[in-house]
Amino acid sequence: MSRHHIAADTADCCLFGYTAGWHILLVRRRWEPYAGRWAIPGGYVEPGESSEVAARRELAEETNVACHALEFVDHYKAPGRDPRGEVTSDAWWGLVPALGGIGGCPTPEPADDAADARWWHIDRLPPLAFDHGDIIADAVAQLRGRHHQEIR
Repeated sequence: MSRHHIAADTADCCLFGYTAGWHILLVRRRWEPYAGRWAIPGGYVEPGESSEVAARRELAEETNVACHALEFVDHYKAPGRDPRGEVTSDAWWGLVPALGGIGGCPTPEPADDAADARWWHIDRLPPLAFDHGDIIADAVAQLRGRHHQEIR
């Protein structure tokens, strides 16, 4: 019996908003792996597409929230980070203005691969899929470096 092996490039988007503390937008995964777990919006990079463009596209497709200015977090490629095979990810982060919605941030509308989408306070995150806890920690460290507001 042969086992299928895939190699793929993905892009993830850590989107932050601030109202009474920093929040991050997460989606509940509709499909395996990790169906039902919370994750950073993201997905596969299409042929001819940059990872930054893919991160923005996936964010909009899964949450109906847009962010045009993104900062690079890092490239993630640890073996076993994705049970589907050799899947690497470029992670990006951005900010949205505090306008309406939960916690003052834009109200997400789950679609595509997302069964749900909502804002979570960065200190009260649910169990996460993949290595998204590590990615969020790296993005929060960059956010702290850029914004001198207290992270709560």
